Amino acid sequence: MNTDNPLVLGIETSCDETGIGIVRGRELLSNTIASSMDEHARYGGVVPEVAARAHLEAIVPAIHEAVAEAGISLHDLDAIAVTSGPGLSGALMVGIGAAKALAVSLDKPLYAVNHLVGHVGADILDPAGDAFEYPTVALLVSGGHTSLLLVRDLVSNVELLGETIDDAAGEAFDKVARVLGLPYPGGPQIDRVAASGDPKAIRFPRGLTLPKDLEKHRYDFSFSGLKTAVARWVEKKRDDGDEVPVADVAASFREAVADVLLTKAIAACHDYDVPRLLLGGGVVANARVRELAAERAQAAGVQLRIPPLSLCTDNGAMIAELGAQLIMNGHAPSTLDFPADSSLPVTEIQVR
Repeated sequence: MNTDNPLVLGIETSCDETGIGIVRGRELLSNTIASSMDEHARYGGVVPEVAARAHLEAIVPAIHEAVAEAGISLHDLDAIAVTSGPGLSGALMVGIGAAKALAVSLDKPLYAVNHLVGHVGADILDPAGDAFEYPTVALLVSGGHTSLLLVRDLVSNVELLGETIDDAAGEAFDKVARVLGLPYPGGPQIDRVAASGDPKAIRFPRGLTLPKDLEKHRYDFSFSGLKTAVARWVEKKRDDGDEVPVADVAASFREAVADVLLTKAIAACHDYDVPRLLLGGGVVANARVRELAAERAQAAGVQLRIPPLSLCTDNGAMIAELGAQLIMNGHAPSTLDFPADSSLPVTEIQVR
């Protein structure tokens, strides 16, 4: 096996996107994503059984497409990497089953890795970025996760500083969109509508930011109260017979989410004396989150790193890159009996 510049295929099936990526060392060769989002839109959210079935249908064609785009043969691979958690159990099992089958049939080593740490590794593949530096504070924001990490070393030392204690930010976007009568997925819809609204029109609460909260939850997040506050505000407007200013509600809600996310992330950079902040996850596609991140980072003297949006959402390339980093740093492959772990802690970078 080439341990200096390994050719790795990564499989990501933690939620509703079948991601197959191929990297050679730090070079991205292909990043194929098959999304089942349209199927879930009918239900207003991700249905685990539908996601698993969609992965089963998409995974083989996605592998063939990625291999063709990379211009390689499966036999050329040095290793396989796959998400073992966290995520939806049924969805994870599809990717793990495919990865184990490939590893056995091709006689290649297999690396079972952490989905969240993979999001950090995606930054290494940004061709326009500088070399990845440690330590780095990473803010990962998606439909299922909102986590704040301190990354001292991608393959051996990742510390969880805080996470959501209820709804993830992306989940709150979906629920508020439903309250406002906007279609699923809620994030892009709220972003679109909020562009014409006033973010200062309504002062919605900022969860876990009061002094009494910061003693115990300095780096934790809570968006359930914010979601409820928006729903009650909209309900009162409708009960009074008034028209709901959808654009202003969307903009004010979006501002509250972005404010909390960046306040806590910049605080972590300051507290740990880390001059770098990395953003990852699908919610990073939100225009206001990126804009406010740039403003806050510049004011704090913190270098902001945001991978290309195609590498922010769930994808196989980030999993392949984490696998490649493990190989280049001398880590042994995983055994073939590792399970799907829906609640895999972020501190467990590789599952043996």
